[in-house]
Amino acid sequence: MLGVAVSTLRRWHSSKKSVPQCRSVGGHRRYSVSQVLAITHPDQIKQNRINVGYARVSSHDQKKDLETQKQRLADYGERFDTFDVIDDLGSGLNYRKKGLRRLIQRVCQSKIDKLVLIHKDRLLRFGSEIIFQLCAYFGTEVVILEEVNVTFENRLCHDVIELMTVFSARLYGKRSHKNRKSLKSSAIVGRLINIAIVV
Repeated sequence: MLGVAVSTLRRWHSSKKSVPQCRSVGGHRRYSVSQVLAITHPDQIKQNRINVGYARVSSHDQKKDLETQKQRLADYGERFDTFDVIDDLGSGLNYRKKGLRRLIQRVCQSKIDKLVLIHKDRLLRFGSEIIFQLCAYFGTEVVILEEVNVTFENRLCHDVIELMTVFSARLYGKRSHKNRKSLKSSAIVGRLINIAIVV
């Protein structure tokens, strides 16, 4: 379909010009139809793709920051014909956020031309490289507006705090659920006792 030699495909793979969608058990490169069309009819493919900004904060207390992120992304998106902003409210360790799942689905459907982030960690605290690799496979360019130079020690400290916050919230949330259930049971027992006394 492309009229190029296998050696050319190997070279494109090495330079990441065209990364295969997957490899077979025997090691053969496999390309999707959309990847081939992106090379043969790039203009047609670009017309059907949109640009997306992704904003995220960890808690309800940071909603103001979320609005700031969304506005900044929207301002950046004015240079494109089509631009959509997906926002999420949840921890960077939560992989089940609705917005993130919608974003991954669109990337895997080859619907996104550019993915715009304010910071790299707005996507995920750990594992963002996997999403970036998916973007490379499906021809989505990742644009990070602010590259933050953080020392290794500061990043490690921040990551440890994030882990502790998430697991503490899960632990206390579980305890809170238990306490509410216990209080509800006590209230029911109390009402039954009152009924028994009245009878």
